[in-house]
Amino acid sequence: MIPWVQLDTAKTPDGAQELRLKRRGAEFSIMLGTNELMNSRLSGSEQALAKLSCQKIASHRRPRVLIGGLGMGFTLRAALAELANDAEITVAELVPAVVAWARGPMAEMFGGCLDDPRVTIQETDVGQLIRSKPAAWDAILLDVDNGPEGIVHKGNDALYSLAGLGTARTALKPGGVLAVWSQGPDAGFTRRLKQAGFTIEEVNTRANGKRGARHVIWIATNGLRMANERMP
Repeated sequence: MIPWVQLDTAKTPDGAQELRLKRRGAEFSIMLGTNELMNSRLSGSEQALAKLSCQKIASHRRPRVLIGGLGMGFTLRAALAELANDAEITVAELVPAVVAWARGPMAEMFGGCLDDPRVTIQETDVGQLIRSKPAAWDAILLDVDNGPEGIVHKGNDALYSLAGLGTARTALKPGGVLAVWSQGPDAGFTRRLKQAGFTIEEVNTRANGKRGARHVIWIATNGLRMANERMP
């Protein structure tokens, strides 16, 4: 069996923990301690996050999409495949090393998607972009940490609080979508989404198509479409 090789490490935003990038042949893994945060062989649920979200805003003109968390780029690549050439996608990644890994050791897997003219990468907290401007986004896709119960960066908890969800709803255009990936179900988070005024769908999906661990995606819609949006 081909052994794992550690390629690089990076501190988590609070400086208390360490992310490790590992490779085994063509397979990549990002670890936090003994927890595997992501693996290049397991992309199904992250792709579903993008596909389900983009389908919801298919009628929107010049959609602006914010993705929280670059990771291994599964969500970004799936969004690019769904969206037309007039779309704008901003990816917020809090750990600069993750962006460096995407342009370095994992560049072949990313396939040049970071250089797509529709894409802007910002090395910043996605929460800062959410708070920066009201009615700015057609979709906000959150694939940060392990979902509402974060293990990498406790600051992410604010994104999933009732106040944070209210801020996210304010940042969305009418008819916009907040989509959240999670390692597992969270009844409290479902309740908070409803309290924040979203109409929600809770989707169960697999880590790799029909196989692998079961993950959860919340698709939360903000009100009605605007009158000037293209109808299907």
